[in-house]
This record gives sequence, structure tokens and C-alpha cells, in this order.
Amino acid sequence: MAKTVFHHVSDTARWVAEYRAQESARPDALFHDPLAAGLAGERGRIIAEAAKRSFGNGWFFIARTKLIDDLVERSLAEGCDRVVNLAAGLDTRPYRLEVPPSLEWIEVDLPVIIEEKNRVLADESPRCKLSRVPLDLTDAAARRGCLTDAVKGAAKTLVITEGLLLYLPESEVRELTTELNRPEIAWWVADIIGPTILKMSSKPGRRNNAPVIFGPENGIAFFERAGWTVDRFASQLPAAAQWNRLSAAMRIVARLPKGNPRRPGRSLWSAVLRLTP
Repeated sequence: MAKTVFHHVSDTARWVAEYRAQESARPDALFHDPLAAGLAGERGRIIAEAAKRSFGNGWFFIARTKLIDDLVERSLAEGCDRVVNLAAGLDTRPYRLEVPPSLEWIEVDLPVIIEEKNRVLADESPRCKLSRVPLDLTDAAARRGCLTDAVKGAAKTLVITEGLLLYLPESEVRELTTELNRPEIAWWVADIIGPTILKMSSKPGRRNNAPVIFGPENGIAFFERAGWTVDRFASQLPAAAQWNRLSAAMRIVARLPKGNPRRPGRSLWSAVLRLTP
């Protein structure tokens, strides 16, 4: 890409929403998000088209969305009574997943994203008790205070950080591993990338004002060493291959040996995790 695609990292929310819209239009869709196209808008469509050369056809995001959907549903089946979605972006799970009406769902993101989302979805009704908190998550003190308020009174909270960690420095991810270790939090669903995808993404990301900077060399061991247990994890590339969402070239890559989740090395490794304290 010769010119800037993302004006700000928040543009990635429109980008991902466009991929959800494209997936929803397929006859064999892995999920259905009727609100995605409206949230993505023309800007999201332009970004997806311009980013195709550097980032591919969206298999990474489609697989991530489906894998996290499945983990949310599993957590609800296991007694989750609250969901806290940090850097929620333009996610619509409270509107499209089958969730209990009594479930409390809290979304946290930048004020500009919250304002836009409130405006676009003003006439839509979520399927549970949904609230939104405008907050800059890089403000550590404000983030800690928000978490304390968000989990108050809950017994089994699920925290989601979809698409957040890869844009944070390692020091801030380490802070999160400590901050989220609370008795009210039963699970943390996160996604991570390995060093190879980090290297592939960092240059175009920097050029487009959305620098990708976190891809631990020790993969899931990064969280295990911080006191978390990897309860469940699934690599995105094999999942995308299973669901026939890869290009011809990527199908060949998917046949290569899978990376060690604790030493991804040079493999094209990324994964969605469910962590328990």
C-alpha cells in the first residue's frame, strides 16, 4: 500500500466490521451480523479493499470472530453472569448471539467509538443488559478503576480483549495480566500473534497509523508465566483452513507443520485463548 489506509487505530474497527459483513453475506456464513455493514460504512469497505494486498482476504479476522463467539457461548453455558469487552470497537455480539436477557454486558472503548456506536445502533435492541463506558484504555489508573466498577457484584465475569493486545507494548500487556487477576473474573478471552505475523504486520501497520507491536516469542507461555492457565486455545490458520476461508496460496501454507504454541518460531501462528486465573 503506497498511501495511508488507517487514519487512526480505531479505523481497524470499521475494517473488521466490513469482514463480518462480507462473511454474513455468504451462503455458508459462520455467523450472521446484520448490523456489520452499517457499522463498517463506506470507510470500512474502502479500508478492506485497500488493505487486501498487505493483509489478505480477512481469514484472520473471520476465524478470530468465530472462535471468540464459540468461547463466549461456552462461558455462558458454564455460568458466566457478566461480560466486560475491553476495546470493544464495533463488535455486535450483544445483538447477535443467543445470550440470557439477564446477562450484564459492558463495552469499553475510546469516546469517539462509543459515540459513533451509540448513534448508529440507537434504534437497535441488544439481547441483554448492555452498557458502554467511554475510556482511553492506555490510561492505567482509569483502566483499573473501570475494571473495579465493571466487575463489582459479579460472580463469574468473562473479559474479552479481542484485537487489543497486538497494539499494546509488552509492559502494558503484563500490567493487564495482573489487573485482570481478580476473584470476580473467571475467564479472559484474548487473541495473540507469533513473531512471524508480528513481523509481517508491523511494517504496513506502522505505515497506516495502526502499529502492531506485541507478538510474544514464547506464545501462550507468556500468560502462563504471568500466573494464568490456558484453559482453551485454537490457532486461527487451521481453523480458517477447516472452514474453507483461505486463498489457494494460504491453503498451501496451512499444510506446513504447525508451530509450537509455546515456541511459535517462524510459523504463521496466531491463536485465540481462554485463560483462567
